Amino acid sequence: MKSLAFNSKPKHVNKKPLIRRVVNCWQLYLFLLIPVVWVIVFSYVPMVGVQIAFRNYNFRDGIWGSPWVGFAQFTRFFNSFQFWRIVPNTFILSFYSLVAGFPLPIIFALCLNALRVKWFKKSVQTITYMPFFISTVVIVGILMRVFDSRSGLYAGFSVMFTGSTPRDLFGMASAFRHLFVWSSIWQNLGWNSIIYLAALSSVSPELHEAAEVDGATRFQRVLHVDFPAIVPTMAILLILNSGSIMSVGFERVFLMQNNLNLVNSEVIATYVFKVGIAGSGLTNHSYAAAIGLFNSVINMTMLVLVNWISKRVSKNSLW
Repeated sequence: MKSLAFNSKPKHVNKKPLIRRVVNCWQLYLFLLIPVVWVIVFSYVPMVGVQIAFRNYNFRDGIWGSPWVGFAQFTRFFNSFQFWRIVPNTFILSFYSLVAGFPLPIIFALCLNALRVKWFKKSVQTITYMPFFISTVVIVGILMRVFDSRSGLYAGFSVMFTGSTPRDLFGMASAFRHLFVWSSIWQNLGWNSIIYLAALSSVSPELHEAAEVDGATRFQRVLHVDFPAIVPTMAILLILNSGSIMSVGFERVFLMQNNLNLVNSEVIATYVFKVGIAGSGLTNHSYAAAIGLFNSVINMTMLVLVNWISKRVSKNSLW
């Protein structure tokens, strides 16, 4: 009689050479070719230009002919007064967005998954997804109209309840972060919840039935059945989000930025744009490249660190 151990021995289903497998499935590899070429052209080839950060770049001599200056551009940035303004601004804005925006799609997905009225559930999904497809320029335009201190809804409610015209929120540096973060959450809440709803759809109904037989309430089933099912997804997304903690969305910040809120709205992305492109004859591409490289190194460090912590704590990681 054959033993169970013998029967459970792993079988090598596909022993064909790689070349033969590629030939047999050439259509699938042809589909893969386009994204691979895109990644190589737009992600790996431009890495040659990173050396601009270590040179005193000028158009006449080109990348390879410009003089090598080592870490002089980084030293200049670290000694600049802008360093102690834009780096904390970038970190605070990103951390605020992560803390406020990460748990809300999870809570929204859990609540939406608990709904049993299908037409209401689909209506809520559609309404919350719609802002994601509105361009950033239109979103900022809507914000400016709604929070206009003279003719917007914000001004109307203020006059109605207080009898006085409110202050201009876009001219207040202290209000910039709140406007930026919560407008981003409003725009992306429904879209960010899709992946959690997909994870919740894989939860076996038998688990809910067993919990219901044991006397668990609906909230307890959400807490002890649904929530654990999306913990691995939460860990992976948290790792990915931490890898861009220093990369605040340029478009929204730049459009909402003005001279009155500049003290809190100037971040690395907008500063690099102003130094490297919009300098009106005073552009310094090497200096801008050094700042951008510093930003990327911090993001990579955060990604590796959070991935290591997640692997130790929850056993979930990217690698």
